[in-house]
Amino acid sequence: MLREYYTICKPKIWLFEGQNVGEQYSEQSLQSVLKQALQKVGNTKPVTLHWLRHSYATHLLESGTDLRYIQELLGHSSSKTTEIYTHVSTKSIQQIKSPFDDL
Repeated sequence: MLREYYTICKPKIWLFEGQNVGEQYSEQSLQSVLKQALQKVGNTKPVTLHWLRHSYATHLLESGTDLRYIQELLGHSSSKTTEIYTHVSTKSIQQIKSPFDDL
């Protein structure tokens, strides 16, 4: 579905752009999309955008992505902020692999 979306929409800057080309979705819009998706699948567990971001970073780390890359992807100005993910992950960093590669 992601490949199909990308082929059809051809985003310019952000993978999921807002109403105007080159602009990112607002946090409020993203929260609304997440809420609708959770309702569609009948999820009753609490999920937040921050939780998804945290999960993404943890999966990257466990897949072997270097902390410097994760820092850049998450937009952290300090490596100390990114280092919080090291206490969550117990796997060693051996190779760089995105969780999207398994889609």
